[in-house]
Amino acid sequence: MLNIKDLKIKIFADGADIKAMIEAYKGGIVKGFTTNPSLMKKNGITNYESFAKEVLKYIPDRPISFEVFSDEFDEMELQAKEIASWGKNINVKIPITNTKCHSSIPLIKKLSGEGLSLNVTAILTVEQVRETQKVLNPDVYNIVSVFAGRIADTGRDPVPYMTECSKILKPLQKTDLLWASSRELLNIFQAEAAGCQIITVTNDILKKLSNVGKDLTELSLDTVKMFYSDASQAGFKINTGKVGIK
Repeated sequence: MLNIKDLKIKIFADGADIKAMIEAYKGGIVKGFTTNPSLMKKNGITNYESFAKEVLKYIPDRPISFEVFSDEFDEMELQAKEIASWGKNINVKIPITNTKCHSSIPLIKKLSGEGLSLNVTAILTVEQVRETQKVLNPDVYNIVSVFAGRIADTGRDPVPYMTECSKILKPLQKTDLLWASSRELLNIFQAEAAGCQIITVTNDILKKLSNVGKDLTELSLDTVKMFYSDASQAGFKINTGKVGIK
């Protein structure tokens, strides 16, 4: 039977809702956090730095990733160093390319060589992982985020991709492979089987953890009860008075 306690993979919460982040931190299951500019925008955050520093007050001792947002590599480097200065538990997220599809590998090599802990993000190909592996500092903790969910959105099975990425990164003992953009709870078990050390999940997926290993007959009954309750609360009616029962 599936059991969340048997998993070795680390579950990271992905989001920008500070209340949900604090709740996940106190819950004990979540081992780290990630966020990005899009999630911040979605949650109405307008001051990047103040949000990040507020989060760090409540989460000072677990890995947390904040992302640069410049499209120019010189400015990206300055942002990365500033973000890294906010806390010792920060992994600075660097996208694998900028919007012009210019590779970030030279910048990743420079920052990693200077000892910054990075989270190389927005990766979707095995070749991008291979290029990243060549330049990461083996003596520094880093994360390589492969967007398995987005690979799946193209109709491709992400598991073979993630398994190959795991093999590529194996020589870097301080680097974790992260299964990003999860779509369902099953992805947690798929990620561990593929050799990932981390998976990011949304709050909606976190709420489903209590279902792991649940008896399917019991879950079927819960589903029927949900349909009945919702129909009753909505006040649905069908006039069956003219229908004869033989």
